[in-house]
Amino acid sequence: MLINSLSVIDYRNIDFIKINPSENINIIFGENAQGKTNLLESIWLFTGCKSFRTKKDSELTGFEKDFAKNEIEYFAFGREQTATLLIDKKRKAIKNGIELRSPAELIGQFYAVIFSPMHLSLIQDGPINRRAFLDTALCQLKPNYAKGLARYKHTLEQRNALLKDIQFHSELYDTLDVWDEKLSSYGAAVVFERIKYSKLLSKHADEIYYGISDGKEKLTVEYVNNTGMYIEDPYEIKNFLLERLHQTRRDDIFNKITGIGPQRDDLEIKIDGLSVRKFGSQGQKRSCALALKLSEANIIKEITDEQPVILLDDVMSELDIKRQDYILNHINGRQVFITCCDPATVLRMCEGKTFHIEKGSLI
Repeated sequence: MLINSLSVIDYRNIDFIKINPSENINIIFGENAQGKTNLLESIWLFTGCKSFRTKKDSELTGFEKDFAKNEIEYFAFGREQTATLLIDKKRKAIKNGIELRSPAELIGQFYAVIFSPMHLSLIQDGPINRRAFLDTALCQLKPNYAKGLARYKHTLEQRNALLKDIQFHSELYDTLDVWDEKLSSYGAAVVFERIKYSKLLSKHADEIYYGISDGKEKLTVEYVNNTGMYIEDPYEIKNFLLERLHQTRRDDIFNKITGIGPQRDDLEIKIDGLSVRKFGSQGQKRSCALALKLSEANIIKEITDEQPVILLDDVMSELDIKRQDYILNHINGRQVFITCCDPATVLRMCEGKTFHIEKGSLI
């Protein structure tokens, strides 16, 4: 996966930027709020996923601009390709001159991994962030997972709406069996894929963390629900979820919300058998977050045989020299885009192209 050309027009605060990046390291530098992160975000959108900063496409268009246009020429799957995103209130995607039915059809056509300061708190923050990490990684690898996750969320919303209405319409109680059957079926598919990915994640993250810690500590990653571990068979997962929905039905009606399922699950991350979130030092937590994100890139390569583009958004200044050096030593052979305020902090460790951004333009 290699971007040969990137063009961004009227995207957020960027009026026009066109670059021909290096196939190795690309450093995008400038003061804060000049458009550095916007440029990385414009690349990320070609994965077919939503922005890592907002859920609203309408926020991506420049102020008082009718639309934004992002375009890349890139090499992937053995050939030169092009992709264009046109954005007004929503996104429209064109790949190799053919308009796609949805930007989501870009999923699996262009791979990238984004690592930003918010990911450094992946361990410390609540489970919603770790679930989002899993889902984003899986959606990029498996378009069908994205569809299945959407079906689960839609069914969950409908069941939760029903739980709120039952107190006023008791006759609705009998319909819960139908919703529980659907929810457990869709939920099992989500959980099964998350478990498989978590096992890969544990293998790669342990190898990476072993290097960061100089072989002194062992990292493990497990996917858990709020009552313990899942059985790894999709049929058994479905039965487990269905049984738990029946067991917690009275509580769900009282609380007016579904209390179990993949929307409540978590990644349990341990060093030498102890929870990193509870007992880890700040340095250990950051090293674990780094291991998870680097593992994400390794898994994409393992499954697709394509190297993802690496997007490092202002994380180098948040890491000590040792961890900075580890990142740069383990992204060799990949195209990397790094945003920072001072390029000297990165250039002392590597060579590459630099792009100075000020007020949304190259200078």
